[in-house]
Amino acid sequence: MLRLLGRPILRTPISRQLVFRKMATANTPDFNKVLYTPLAEIDPEVKNIIDKETWRQFTGLELIASENLTSRATMEANGSILTNKYSEGLPNARYYGGNEYIDELEVLCRKRALQAFNLDPLKWGVNVQPYSGSTANFAALTALIQPNDRLMGLGLPDGGHLTHGYYTAKKKMTASSIYFQSFPYAITPETNLIDYAGLASQAKIFKPRLIICGASAYPRDWDYKNLKDTATREGAWLMADIAHTSGLVAAQELNNPFEYCDVVTTTTHKTLRGPRAGLIFFRKDLEYAKDLEKRVNDAVFPACQGGPHNNTIAAIATALLQVAQPEFRAYAKQVISNAQTLASSLIEHGYRLQTGGTDNHLVLWDLRPIGLTGSKVEKVCDLMGITINKNAVSGDASAQVPGGIRLGTSALTSRDMKEADIKKVAEFLHRAVQLSLLLQKEAGSKLLKDFVRVATTQEAGKEGYAKVKELRDEVQSFASAFPLPGVDVSALKKPEGLHEY
Repeated sequence: MLRLLGRPILRTPISRQLVFRKMATANTPDFNKVLYTPLAEIDPEVKNIIDKETWRQFTGLELIASENLTSRATMEANGSILTNKYSEGLPNARYYGGNEYIDELEVLCRKRALQAFNLDPLKWGVNVQPYSGSTANFAALTALIQPNDRLMGLGLPDGGHLTHGYYTAKKKMTASSIYFQSFPYAITPETNLIDYAGLASQAKIFKPRLIICGASAYPRDWDYKNLKDTATREGAWLMADIAHTSGLVAAQELNNPFEYCDVVTTTTHKTLRGPRAGLIFFRKDLEYAKDLEKRVNDAVFPACQGGPHNNTIAAIATALLQVAQPEFRAYAKQVISNAQTLASSLIEHGYRLQTGGTDNHLVLWDLRPIGLTGSKVEKVCDLMGITINKNAVSGDASAQVPGGIRLGTSALTSRDMKEADIKKVAEFLHRAVQLSLLLQKEAGSKLLKDFVRVATTQEAGKEGYAKVKELRDEVQSFASAFPLPGVDVSALKKPEGLHEY
């Protein structure tokens, strides 16, 4: 029997919590009693929103390539008491006292990050404090180059990321194009693969100080040696942003950027399956940049952000411990196998995929040959519980009006789905696209608002609305048969206030 202050406490969870609250707050002033009150009791509105999101994830199919489902242990660490501590600075060099255990945690997280990617600590270091991948990228740019220096990254319409220097004819969209001169490289129109020869020719003229490789919507692996040769020839840094593929790289299922790059950045919540944050890896053994470690650390703090989120660093450490296990490599293999199964299933239905397949976790589906936009297919899939995102494909006139959708298999694999299940998901997607064509015809126009109207409203003589509901019911029944990491689905109840059509 448990005891608190010498008194017995019942072992049942609910009674134990009630007794603890009663004893802990017996002498607590009224203005502090709120600190011991559960969320459901003190803020049922927020609790209901969390419950609705839990239900959405449980009854739906998560196919956004930049999302995953983290572990229960990671969520426990992320929701821990570590959120209370301020710790600007680095281990053993903080601006606040009381950081002895935070120092221990951050050192452990660094060690696990290097172990997860099989890196020699004499050659590589890592900063684990960035709040996100975008923050990590801008800190890396701040460390490597000066304002108005030149950089090259894969263009956004060709699969690149906003933080790699994206701009339009009318606007510089992100800090990477506002503070630096940016010139995008591209994929080839014929193969949709990276145009390495074109990149080398452009770099010879543009003379970048930094070349960024990595993407947010590129389904193939990278030739890092080719990029390193170009960077060396032009006197440029080479940085890899492996936010999407870092889990697959750590599992040694894709080419290794650490063999050729000076700096490697990543998020921790995509294929790495951790909390939402970022990492910056940097070389420690470069003769021409012996101060790179200090430059990166100073760029993170104080240049680009304040105190680290220690609860998130704990969650990163826990996730990285999992990444280093043999089971994670099996997971990574299954992610890729599932993505390739999804790609081949869609091709069998006659659809066109950019590059004709995939080497990693994502599939880029070109909808233009069948006369649909990514926006419409994303919307109709949302209505039936299939979460995807519209995405530009090669040749799009504007990234704001994308002609494709991006699909990923990391989250479904985390729900125990394998090839046979993915074939069923591909069938749902096929039916959703065919239904989108019907809805577009029934709408009588190409406007998204008319498309949504016929999908969500029963109109005389039209069958689209009923078909949406039918497919939604099938998707929910299928998805609900699988577990949801971190959640006891046996105790899950449908919450009030769901957005149902």
